[in-house]
Amino acid sequence: MIHTDLLFYALSTIAIVSGWRVFRTDSMVRASFLLMSSFIAVGLIMLLLAAPYIGIATVFMMAVEMMVMALFMVMFMMNPAGLNPMQMVHQHRLSIIAGIVAFAALALAILFSDLPQDPVAPGKPGVADLGFELLGNSMLIFETAGVTLLATMVGTVVLSSRSGRFGGADEGSRPPGLEPGGEPAGRKPEEKAGGDMHQCHGPGRQHSEKQQDGDEQ
Repeated sequence: MIHTDLLFYALSTIAIVSGWRVFRTDSMVRASFLLMSSFIAVGLIMLLLAAPYIGIATVFMMAVEMMVMALFMVMFMMNPAGLNPMQMVHQHRLSIIAGIVAFAALALAILFSDLPQDPVAPGKPGVADLGFELLGNSMLIFETAGVTLLATMVGTVVLSSRSGRFGGADEGSRPPGLEPGGEPAGRKPEEKAGGDMHQCHGPGRQHSEKQQDGDEQ
């Protein structure tokens, strides 16, 4: 029991400190990884409390969700990889009050709730029974939803890719600087011999160049 108690206190410390650091960091990607660490610690605590289904579900559903969120931030944010300093918390007083009220309400609910005192029998397959209860009649719905979400993610990546029908999607754009008024961060647009922006091979650009040549003549 001593080792179990020490592990419980260590995981609780990791969960609390990581959750607190989510609101103190200045990067959305770092906040996602800190929140993922907090969820993983909570899931391991559930395993220590002999609740394997809740613990594994927490790790698979919440922690993996934070990883996907971090990847999407790296791919699609104008802020390069979501790593530049930025303000992560707004309405400070309201946030503090809401956090205190939520913590007090949850603590009171735990202390004054009439929790069941009859544990599950050691030989009873509780996790298997719960799985059949949740997915027995809805497996097709869950599988369809999973495939739909995967197709949505793939479609989002395709539609948001840099290369497009009329050339690069970032032509003429300027990445935000690391400091106000500073040099652009991240990859800079390529330049050709005349000092212009990189060429864009597409019917829209070719038509524009022909029209410009005609105007000059």
